[in-house]
Amino acid sequence: MRGARLHQLALVPGILGYSLLVHYSNLGTAPAALGAALAIAPLLTAPALWAWRSRWRWWALPLLLAAAGAAVWGSWSRIERHFDWIYLWQQCALYAALALLFGRTLLPGQISLCTRWATLVHGELPQNAVRYTRAVTAVWTAFFIAVVVASVALYAFSARATWSLFSNFLILPLAVLLFMAEYLLRRRALPHMPRATLHEMAQLYAAESQALSRRPPSS
Repeated sequence: MRGARLHQLALVPGILGYSLLVHYSNLGTAPAALGAALAIAPLLTAPALWAWRSRWRWWALPLLLAAAGAAVWGSWSRIERHFDWIYLWQQCALYAALALLFGRTLLPGQISLCTRWATLVHGELPQNAVRYTRAVTAVWTAFFIAVVVASVALYAFSARATWSLFSNFLILPLAVLLFMAEYLLRRRALPHMPRATLHEMAQLYAAESQALSRRPPSS
């Protein structure tokens, strides 16, 4: 458990360092090769980790690396010219996927995602808590949609530095502020609901999010 927490803490400076380098590359003063390398790194990391963890790693990983190397080699000049498009596409894809993850649970006959999480923590919920958690799910869905819209709008109509600042340094703090505001509101709206620790909630949320993202939507 302690090793896992240290590993999670080690991710923080890594993510911050990556964000700083991405912002630097977006300012137009860094070598184009740096921006291109940073842009494609997440696209290559996820399939590489999948290949490494699979039972066929000793042939899947070399094949994947060879295919990725050939694709990058043939497209490198275009990647250098348009690496900011790749940043934008990755960001929008991530937050659109999160909006879908939350939003599809608001469809008729579905249990909203925040209701599911609260049930895992507290057990069966009273109706007022079900209504509240469903509303919170809708708020997070709207937040992720707003992030996508804002990212595209800033990229299209503002300076590149402004878009990059928003993308790399403002989205996460805004999400934290929304989480804190919701927590304070929940204490007033549902004062008798037992409190779970942030670590317990994070563990449950991560596990359920992964399970739900692999599960096809119900018909």
